[in-house]
Formats: sequence, structure tokens, C-alpha cells
Amino acid sequence: MTNIGQPPVVKATVLNPINIQEFPVDKQVRLDVLVEDELGAMYDVEVQTYPDKELFERMLLYWAMTYVSLIHRGDTYGVLRPVRNIVITEFPVFPELKQLHAVFEARARENPNVLFSNHFQLHILRLGDLLKGNLSGLDDLCLPLQRWLQFFGFGSTWEKRKMSTMLQDVPEVQAAYEAYQRFSADPNMREKIKAREQFEIEQRLNRAYATAEGESRKAVEVARSMKNDGVDSHVIAKYTGLPLSEINGLG
Repeated sequence: MTNIGQPPVVKATVLNPINIQEFPVDKQVRLDVLVEDELGAMYDVEVQTYPDKELFERMLLYWAMTYVSLIHRGDTYGVLRPVRNIVITEFPVFPELKQLHAVFEARARENPNVLFSNHFQLHILRLGDLLKGNLSGLDDLCLPLQRWLQFFGFGSTWEKRKMSTMLQDVPEVQAAYEAYQRFSADPNMREKIKAREQFEIEQRLNRAYATAEGESRKAVEVARSMKNDGVDSHVIAKYTGLPLSEINGLG
């Protein structure tokens, strides 16, 4: 996080480690890792593969739940510590923001230099931009963050020697990549990964079908309204894309 004026995390503890034997077979799993750094700050790291209309509310809820969990009956507010939500997305989020790393904080609208509290911070890492081949924003990030995003984006597709050479300047990311290589070399794990990938393909196809079906229904309703208003069937066909036979059959 040095690229936003904060020192890097030197040591961190994963508070809810994932059981890699179970993770790949849970087709509805949402990767969510809670980490504590050497200064006591908490990090909720989440990977979002698909967009949903309640994403932002859920981000705030997860931050709030983590923050509330730090204090118990009888404690003073002094036990509260900074909580950072880190959300890695594979889809566009806030397209008006150009950087791959977007940071949200509680600051005064009158003077953004006035920070309300350093306890709230939400980070969105736009992995989807890299997956589409847009690498231009990488140079704006600190080197460790560049390497983490490259590992997340291309660790499973780039040739092993190429990835290892690129990651050698950031040992912690190199270690993560080597752990991933050991994980994916297990035949049982490979089968589970394939099952997961197939599920994701089916999910994408189902969403595309649902979208197309919704658009078709909308076109039929528009055509019916135009026909009821006396619009010529050929004109309706031109603007809705529906065949004349279907338009003529509308009541």
C-alpha cells in the first residue's frame, strides 16, 4: 500500500484460513480472508467474480461487521482498530475511475485533506482490466501490488518460467505462486479446479441467456405497443429485430 502513502504490511496472520481440500468443490464459494497485520489493523480480503446489484452495500456491511467484532461488552472504544476491506473484482467497477487501485476513505467534502478517521478504508482492485489486456495502469502501482495483481490475473495461464521470472523481485508473491503450483499439481485438485471452471462457464452462459430472454420479451412488448398504435409491421420489424411472422401474430 506504499502507493497511497502508507507503509507496507511486514507481517500478517490469516484468522480464517481456507481449507483447500474443500474450497474448490464449493461451487457457490466466495473467497473471503480475514487478516491481521503486525500493528493490529484488520484486512478483509474478498474476491468477486460476478457483479450484483447489492455489491456496494455488502462491502459496507462486511466492513461494519468486522469493525463491530473488535469490541465486546465492557471494552472501551480504545480497543477498536483500523479495518481495511480489499475487494478484487473481475468486472468493471466505477468506470469513471481510471486507476486499477481505487481507495475510499471518510474525508470532509469541504477539505479532503481532513480525514474523519483512519479506521475506515475500502480498496477495490480492478483485476478485470488486466484480464482484458489493459496493462497501462500497472505502472501507477507500487511494485508488490503490481506483482500480486499479475499473479491473480495470470498465474494460471502464463508459462511457469515467465511467471517465476517476473515475480522473483517480490519474494512473498513468488512464495504464493509456488504454493499455487504445488496445489494445482495435485491430480485431485486439478479435477476440482476443472469442475469449478465448468461451473463458471455455465453460470456465464445462463446469465447471457437470461439477458437475451429479457431483451426478447422487451422487444415483443414494444412491438405489440407499436402495432396497437397502428405502426406498419415492416417498420416494427426494422426497429425491434423481430420477424414479420411473429409481429403479425401479436394480439
